[in-house]
This record gives sequence, C-alpha cells and structure tokens, in this order.
Amino acid sequence: MHAPRNPTPPPLPGNDPAGLQSFAVLLRRMNSQFNRITHEFAQSQGLHLTDVQALIALLDADPDEGPMTPGRLRRQLDLTSGAVTACIDRLEKAGHIRRVRAADDRRVVHLYYEEAAKGIARDFFQPLARGTETARARFRPDELMVVARFLTELNRELAMLRSSPPRP
Repeated sequence: MHAPRNPTPPPLPGNDPAGLQSFAVLLRRMNSQFNRITHEFAQSQGLHLTDVQALIALLDADPDEGPMTPGRLRRQLDLTSGAVTACIDRLEKAGHIRRVRAADDRRVVHLYYEEAAKGIARDFFQPLARGTETARARFRPDELMVVARFLTELNRELAMLRSSPPRP
C-alpha cells in the first residue's frame, strides 16, 4: 500500500460536523480510500476487483449459513452464473480459493479461502490494520461502542436498500 499523497483531508462542509452532509462526505472519503487500497491489492495479485469482492465475501461469510457456495456468492455479488464461474475459476487458478464437493451431495460445491492466500492478504493489509488500531486507540471504549453501533446500523440500512426493489 502506498502512503497517501495528501494525509490532511480538506475541511468538512457546513457548520455541523455530525450533520448528514458531513457524514456523507466522511463516508465517501473513507470508501474512496478503501477502494484505492482494494484496487492496489487486486493489481498486486493480478485479480479483478470483483475477485477481491468475492474473497471478502468468503472471508466475511456468516458461519451459521455454512460454507460459501457459488450460488450464494453469485447472489451476494449480484453476478450472473457465468460471471461468478469465471471469477471462481480465476481465484482457484491463482491459488486464492479451493472448491470442495459436499460429502453428502456431490452436486453441491463449497468454496474455501486458502490459508496461504489469507496470509498474503493479511500481509498486504497489515498497514491498514495498524492504521485502524492507531485510530481506535484515540477513543475510549464507550466511544468505540457508539461507533460500532453506528456502523452496524448503517450496514443494516445498506443491506435493506440492496434487498429492496430497484428504483426507476
């Protein structure tokens, strides 16, 4: 990961740093930085951005739902079956994932993130983890609980937006 070119962000718009407009700006800036880092990882591994999204989906999959399957991955990434197959093929060829047929039903395929590939990602994203921990250390535990609650609620709202019918 490269060091940011301009480590001091521009000021927030308006007078209310906790207002909706300021939140929107902060979230866009954070998303932009995450996207840049993710793009750098994808390039370093010869992957498409969709491939990295698939790896994140495998990493963050709910264990209560069982192992990730191509169908679940397709729905989560909103891809066609052909596109998810191409993605899985690329990831498997690059050594990032493996496919395993279910023992009880050989038609079912489970996808697993390879441990060696997780290590590569862990090494690449270590500076991000250190930066996150540095930022977290600036807050008291009760403040972090509020931040975590906000992020949980925002993720819940985003998931509901994704699941609702598309707007015209």
